[in-house]
Amino acid sequence: MGICISSESSAIHGAPEEARDENVLVFEATKLLRGLSSAYSKQGTKGLNQDAATLCQVYGTANAAFCGVFDGHGRNGHIVSKIVNSRLCSFIVDQKKVHAKIEKKIMVRHAETVEDDSQALLNKNFQEWKEAIVDGFRVMDKEVKLQENLDCSCSGTTAVVVIRQGEDLVIANLGDSRAILGTISDGEIMAIQLTTDMKPGLPCEAARIKSCNGRVFALKEEPHIQRVWLPDENSPGLAMSRAFGDFMLKDHGIIAIPDISHRTLTSSDQFIVLASDGVWDVLSNEEVSSIVWAADTENEAARAVVEAAALAWKSKYPSKLDDCTAVCLFLQKKPQFLPVKSGNPS
Repeated sequence: MGICISSESSAIHGAPEEARDENVLVFEATKLLRGLSSAYSKQGTKGLNQDAATLCQVYGTANAAFCGVFDGHGRNGHIVSKIVNSRLCSFIVDQKKVHAKIEKKIMVRHAETVEDDSQALLNKNFQEWKEAIVDGFRVMDKEVKLQENLDCSCSGTTAVVVIRQGEDLVIANLGDSRAILGTISDGEIMAIQLTTDMKPGLPCEAARIKSCNGRVFALKEEPHIQRVWLPDENSPGLAMSRAFGDFMLKDHGIIAIPDISHRTLTSSDQFIVLASDGVWDVLSNEEVSSIVWAADTENEAARAVVEAAALAWKSKYPSKLDDCTAVCLFLQKKPQFLPVKSGNPS
C-alpha cells in the first residue's frame, strides 16, 4: 500500500492517519509551497520498504526548500535510509550556519566587504552551500557508523538532495537515485537530468575504486550491472560507487562525498522530480516529466509517477517490483496542459 503526503497536509505530525508514514517526512507546510508539492512511496516485493523521502518547505530561510530521496540497500538498509532521512537536512543547515559564522569572523578580522557583483555573490553562496553539504554528508556518515547495535558493513543508502533558495538550485547526489528538472522548451515540456547516476561503471568512479584496490566487474548472470567487490573476496557486490554506510568498502573506493552542482532557475522551469532507482529503472526522464505534467493536480504528481513505475515493473519484470519513491516540487503553479516534447531522455 502506498502512502501520499503533500504540502496540502498541515504537517507530518498533523496529517490524517491514512497519510502518515515513517518513510516520508513533510515538514512545515507553508503558503509558499502549499499545494505545489507531493511525495509518495510504494513498497516493492523484496520485503520492507527501504526507500525514504523528505520535503522540508522552510529550510534555513523563508525562501528555501529541501527535498531528498534515500534508497536503502543491504540487510539494514531500511534503517540507514530512515536515519539519514530524519537527520541529513538538519546536519546540512547546521553546517551552513557554522560556515557563515566562520566567514563573518574572517571578514571582520580582515575588514573585507562582499563584492557588489551578482555573479560573485552567486558563486559565494553556492560555495557556502557546497561546503556545508560536504561537511553535512561527512557528519551523517559518521553518525551512521556510530549507531549502536547496527551493522552497516554491507548496508547503506543513496541520497539525492535538492536545495532551492529563491531562483537557485543546489543539487547533491550520492549513489544512483536521480533528480530531473521539467522545463518548457518550444512550447512543450521536456526533461533535463540534474544528476549523474553514481555507478561503478562510470570511468572516473571505477578508476577511484580500483586505485583503492577495490574491484569492479559484472556477474555473468547480470552483465549489464557493474558492481564493487573487495580486493580478495567476491563480496559484497555493491551496485553503486557512493553511499552512506557500506563501511566494508569505505577503504576500497566507496565514498560518502556527493557530486554537487548548481543551476539557476528560469521562468520556463516548472518542476523538480527526485526519485529512487526503482522509478528510473523502468521509466525514462521524458516519461516521468510527461506523467508529472499530465497529473490532475500538483498534489497527485508524485503518486502518479510511482504508480506508473509499479505498472511498468509488472509489465517488464512480472516476478519483481522494486521500492519506488518520488518527490515532486513545482516551482510555479502549473499552467494549462502543454504537449510533451518528443525525443530521447536527457
